[in-house]
Amino acid sequence: MFSLLARQVPRLWTPNFASRLATPLKCNSASLWSTAINKPQLSLSSTSVYLGGIRTKKTKVEKPRTPLVRIEGNFKTFKPITSGLRFRRYALRDHLWKGKPMRKLTVAKRKSGGRNNSGRITVRHIGGGHRQRIRLVDFNRHEPHPCEVERIEYDPGRSAHIALIRNLNSGKHSYIIAPHTLMPGMIVESFRTPKERSQEDIEEEERLGEITRTLPINIGNCMPLRMVPTGTIIHCVGLRASGPAQMVRTAGNWAQLVSTGETGYAHVRLSSGETRKVPVDAICTIGKVSNPDHQHRVLGKAGASRHLGIRPSVRGMAMNPCDHPHGGGRGKSKGGNHPVSPWGVLAKGGKTRKRPNPMVVKPRPRR
Repeated sequence: MFSLLARQVPRLWTPNFASRLATPLKCNSASLWSTAINKPQLSLSSTSVYLGGIRTKKTKVEKPRTPLVRIEGNFKTFKPITSGLRFRRYALRDHLWKGKPMRKLTVAKRKSGGRNNSGRITVRHIGGGHRQRIRLVDFNRHEPHPCEVERIEYDPGRSAHIALIRNLNSGKHSYIIAPHTLMPGMIVESFRTPKERSQEDIEEEERLGEITRTLPINIGNCMPLRMVPTGTIIHCVGLRASGPAQMVRTAGNWAQLVSTGETGYAHVRLSSGETRKVPVDAICTIGKVSNPDHQHRVLGKAGASRHLGIRPSVRGMAMNPCDHPHGGGRGKSKGGNHPVSPWGVLAKGGKTRKRPNPMVVKPRPRR
């Protein structure tokens, strides 16, 4: 009798299952056979999946990687079953947090479609896109105590990834720009605001005398430029002594500290080749920005760009003379003029700055 039922549901046949069937076995074999076929009222657990006519417990099965997805180096590509998948390529994101962001560290993003308060389009090529929430990233890093990295997250509002950190002293959470190679469980610390010194620290300083204590130059640590050794790779550089980080915040970006001192200005070389002066009391973060493969991604189709909130761009050559300086004419012609914007500003490599920036020591190399 048991073997007959086992052939009907071979995947569920276990000794524990036989003990659960002790009560229904009082009936004859004919009734037991009909019960097994017609979905019996046997409740192994509070579940809702039928396998072989018997209600069983639903278990999570890890989905295998589909053959339509291919891993090539640090990128994810797709089998070209459609035209939009043929050239699509994304950087791997397996290490990112799969859940939602911390709600209290986000605000709603209200979209304007590129229009001002009177409804006129003031910024072209903006509109639509997926609904998003703005992540409140801490660019000041005033908390002086060590913080533990809990997870690395995706941010739809920027090309770099962000890291959720928790202050080990106060338990407060905050988001920071994730440096490259930063992993969950690592400790980062900000030395921008000097923490309150205890009596033990004061006694240790008196005992050491003139011997100076160095700061840990670790990935993700934040400190003023005057405390950073020369030649260090940095990012999230501020422009004012008491201001937030404003430069070097995009994916894969970096800068190098050329010279610094106790007062005055430090010289910072940007990834573009430009060298500029920054106050020595301005902050910076050690390391380079995460997601360096972002520049090599390929969206693959126009719809992917629309999902990002980017509307189509129309070439000026395809417009009328009243709409663009390149418009009009017979055939494809720009009238022999240099490429310009709709408002006559040089668009491809032309100098538009009226006077030089006094903070730039060495301009970037130009073509």
